[in-house]
Order: sequence, then structure tokens, then C-alpha cells
Amino acid sequence: MFDPDLLATFLAVAETSSFTRAAERLGLSQPTVSQHVARLEKAAGRTLIDRDTRQVRLTDNGDAMAGFARSILAAHAAADSYFSGTAMRGRLRFGVADDLAITQLPSILRDFRQAYPQINLELTVGQSGPLYRRLKAGQLDLIFIKQASGSGEGDRVSTDDLVWMGLDKAELGPNDPVPLIAYHDPSISRQMAIDALEAAGRVWRITCNTREVNGVLAAVRAGLGVAPFPRTLIPNDLVKVTNRLGLPELGRVEFSLLANPGSAAEPIAALTRAIMGRTLH
Repeated sequence: MFDPDLLATFLAVAETSSFTRAAERLGLSQPTVSQHVARLEKAAGRTLIDRDTRQVRLTDNGDAMAGFARSILAAHAAADSYFSGTAMRGRLRFGVADDLAITQLPSILRDFRQAYPQINLELTVGQSGPLYRRLKAGQLDLIFIKQASGSGEGDRVSTDDLVWMGLDKAELGPNDPVPLIAYHDPSISRQMAIDALEAAGRVWRITCNTREVNGVLAAVRAGLGVAPFPRTLIPNDLVKVTNRLGLPELGRVEFSLLANPGSAAEPIAALTRAIMGRTLH
């Protein structure tokens, strides 16, 4: 049997790729984190983490252990909630910006459902603007959206650079119109891209309008142009092209959780904790 405390420490290291950041997240000392990982490796009889001076990464056995650890901890949380008599019930209408669906958010939601099986989680995926309007109209209880940096609304989960994404072989002359792939208006990333291009005096044209992240990625992969995109969410087959193509800087965005004050507080607080406690990249 693996100790849940050791599993929680191991997951923190796996998700932050850092013993130091894991220690900060858990409120432990770095030596304690190292000891926990060493004890788990001894219990498993396998090396779970490769360590060198530059990076911390999981071994194949570490990847397997991370999956088991999430399931074990979720089961512990569900059992504790059930037998403590504090199992939450009700409905939670959750809206999420679709570009966040390519992060670890799906696995976080899976673990949340396992931990709180009596909460009816209703998921809506869309663009940040419409989700925000639905929250204000009382149609959603909690939303996880992209906002301009410094907006100050809700609980900030993380920040990221908005950059130009394209094919590694993409080419663009200094006087060529910028082929822009963007979400339908209104869109924060679309507006930030257009504002930056206008401020830089660059000519631009829309080559693809889409309502979802898969449309953006498909258009970029097809070579239809470049797209404003959060830097840490760029897939491995695409690259940041801001500097190479001489495109203007776009600034930063925030990923934030915003709650409906009229909705039941406990389910919202539980899902907020689940998301805030896990890295999404």
C-alpha cells in the first residue's frame, strides 16, 4: 500500500517539475519533499524521477505512478467525504474557455467527479466572452476563462504570454500583410492581436475565423497564417514565430476563475481548490 502523503508529494513534484516549487505548494521543506519521493521510490522498487542539474522529469515508471497516484488520492477523497458525512450534492454548471481544454483540465475534472460523485457537473465549453456573459446572466455557476492581464476579476490561476504561433517553416516579408487566424469577434486574443498590429503599422487580413481552438490549430497547421495563442499551450508541432517573423509583442493574459455569487458556495469552492492546486500546462 502506498502512503497517500507520499503520493501527494510525488504528484506535486511531477506537476511542477521542481522539488522547490513542490515544497512551496505543499508548505514543506525541500529536504522533506526529497525524502518523500525517495520513500515512495523505495516502496515501489522503481526509479520514478530522473534528476539532474537542469531539469526534473518522470521516468516511464514515474508516468505510470502519477496516473495511479491521482486515482488513489481521488478515491481517498471520495471515501473521506462519504464516511465523514460531508458528501456534497447538487448541480455545478461550469464553463471553460476551449483553449484550456488542451491542458490538464480534463484530468482535473475527472478526479473531481471521482471525489464528489454526488455533484452533477455540467460542462460548457466555449469562448471566454460568451461564457462571461452567461455567468453574469446567472446561467453558469463558475467559469474558467482567459482575460487581459490585470483585469482583477475572480481568482487568478496563472498568467501567460500571448504570442504569435505558426509553422516552423512559416515565412513573412516585412511588408507582407499579416495572415491572421483568430476567433470570431468578440475575442480577447483577436482584439489584442489587431491592436498590436495597428499600433505597429502592420497591414493584416483575416484568413480564418473560427469559434473553437481546434479550428485555430487546424488553420495554423494548414499554413493559412499565424494566430495569437498562449505560449505555454502551443502544441509540439507548432512554434512561437513572434521574433523570427518580426511581429509585434502581444502582452500577457490571465487564466481566471469567476464565480456566480448567487450559486451554492461549497461545490464552487471545491472545484476552485481542485484547479488552483494543480498546474495546467
